[in-house]
Amino acid sequence: MTFTWVPKYAWLFVNGLLTTFELVIFSGILGFTLAILVGLGRVSRNPFLFGLCTAFTSVIRGTPLLVQIFLLYSGLGALFALFPEIRTTWFFKQFLRDGFLYLVLSLTLSCGGYIGEVVRGALLSVPRGELEAARAYGFHGFGLVWRIWLPRALQSMMPTFAGETVLLLKSTALASSVAVVDLLGAANKVRSDTLLTYEPLLFVAAGYFISTLVIEAGFRRFERHYAKMHRPA
Repeated sequence: MTFTWVPKYAWLFVNGLLTTFELVIFSGILGFTLAILVGLGRVSRNPFLFGLCTAFTSVIRGTPLLVQIFLLYSGLGALFALFPEIRTTWFFKQFLRDGFLYLVLSLTLSCGGYIGEVVRGALLSVPRGELEAARAYGFHGFGLVWRIWLPRALQSMMPTFAGETVLLLKSTALASSVAVVDLLGAANKVRSDTLLTYEPLLFVAAGYFISTLVIEAGFRRFERHYAKMHRPA
């Protein structure tokens, strides 16, 4: 094995790693927010919201992520290009022609669909006695959900959030399918230039492994902090 190529391609890997983290951060924040809304919709008594969120999770969980990425990148991107008033805008030239935006959108929808079901289960696991006690203290509607029900459910989901974030990190490896140079895309570039097979992939595997350890450590620390903040007096 040889790693003499590392100094030449170091910045390519650094940029690829930064792109990977950008995908995780943007998709994670948007996806977890969407998941909370989906989870609340799945336990809603409103038939329309319940049906809409149920259909959404069924479609997202029933189709492969790669297919969703291609549908948004090729389908939605081609649709935007058909309209001159959109095609000639600065936003289209800067963002809508780039696969990064479609990838973030795909990962966000995927997170919303999968984690939304986790949120639903966590909401249903909160003891009804706690909710009844909160109502007795005057909490109703949005106040009950925001101050009591949701924080209580989120506390039980923290370990799951860490695992889902790691899965999101691994899902970013599909970025190269829409011409986004992430960590794996950088390795493919090196493999193409140097004709090396295993060394760049070992380099990338180490990058993903270290990133996973960082994510897990960060969530453990956040979980302890969150538990202290919501510890009963």
